[in-house]
Amino acid sequence: MTMAIELASFTIHEGAEETLLAERPAMLKALRERFPGCLAAYLVKEDDGTWLDVIIWRSREEAEESARLINTIPECVSWFRHIAESGGLRHGQIVDSWPTP
Repeated sequence: MTMAIELASFTIHEGAEETLLAERPAMLKALRERFPGCLAAYLVKEDDGTWLDVIIWRSREEAEESARLINTIPECVSWFRHIAESGGLRHGQIVDSWPTP
């Protein structure tokens, strides 16, 4: 099975950063419980103030299933309220990595 990466870019509402970060552990716990193919997650704040959520998945199929069903997880829906504007969601196949899993 080939691992996949998910990239979600977005901006958040002004003043939402502290709450966004505080609620992230519960959101990720709920996501992993519902979708065990979620292997790792990295939240990046870019220099221009936009955010990038980088999630590593066991497979592209599991990433795409999560994208289809993410709104069925209350903790995720609640966390999304901090997002002011979505820059889109992309998936790609991991063809090389370091360190190797």
